[in-house]
Amino acid sequence: MTTNYSRRAFLVAGTGLAALTLAGCSSTGSRRALAMERTESSAPAAVREMYAALPAEPYPVPAVQLSQLNPQFWRQVVDNPTGERAGTVVVDTPNRYLYWTLEGGKAMRYGVGIGREGFAWNGRANIGYKREWPRWTPPSDMIKRQPELEIYRNGMEPGLENPLGARALYIFQNGRDTLYRLHATLDARTIGQAVSSGCVRLLSQDVIDLYNRVPSGSPVVVLQ
Repeated sequence: MTTNYSRRAFLVAGTGLAALTLAGCSSTGSRRALAMERTESSAPAAVREMYAALPAEPYPVPAVQLSQLNPQFWRQVVDNPTGERAGTVVVDTPNRYLYWTLEGGKAMRYGVGIGREGFAWNGRANIGYKREWPRWTPPSDMIKRQPELEIYRNGMEPGLENPLGARALYIFQNGRDTLYRLHATLDARTIGQAVSSGCVRLLSQDVIDLYNRVPSGSPVVVLQ
């Protein structure tokens, strides 16, 4: 981040030095901005379109900052490495991928952020139900750890600030809610990281794509 210096601090050195210093700061910021622009523009057109803004959503979703997303986590069709039948959601926790298995030995692969150590969950389950722009209700255990969340005990309204974001798919096991979700994030920096309290987060554009593919009741496998 470029430091913003006070103009008064440089008066003793003369206006020429102050102007030079400020110009230098401006150039550094410009170079960084240009580097980000080049990173964005170097992505294939299909990828830029895939992660473009979604202005038609009830809460318009901004474009993904591709400069913050490792290309290995771009959404893509790959050979199915999971061994699971078509129509299965597989979360590969160690490698930070989610697969939606397809016919013909293929799978749609998404990059994900996963739960921090100590909050991770694994096993076989299913998608109990799905919601567009859901309310978010923090579990009681989370409220105990973070008392400032008490105001959301009865739920947080939908929107870009809501932790579940644009879509959520709810994981159930043996007919019971596990309290774990597949949900959206706007922060591309968290994809490939272990940052959430157990839930699996995808970029908003990716979770919307997943939501449109995966029927309620679909099997889910979370691997550790």
